Amino acid sequence: MRRKAIYPGSFDPITNGHCDIVQRALMLFDEVYIGVIENPQKNTLFSIEERIQIIRHLFKDNPRVHVEGFKGTLG
Repeated sequence: MRRKAIYPGSFDPITNGHCDIVQRALMLFDEVYIGVIENPQKNTLFSIEERIQIIRHLFKDNPRVHVEGFKGTLG
């Protein structure tokens, strides 16, 4: 059975600290899913599409990292 982690957040913008958490999670889990939340009540620096593309670019060389957008709560 593959071990999977979900890392939700706004990531606006993604920081070195966020990337460090993903790298650490990859030592414990087989796959890491980064869930980029869209919150229309928040004024964001980047659109959700831009944030997803930035994060995908940062982890483009690691097939174990998956990036998706979502609305609402994780649950």
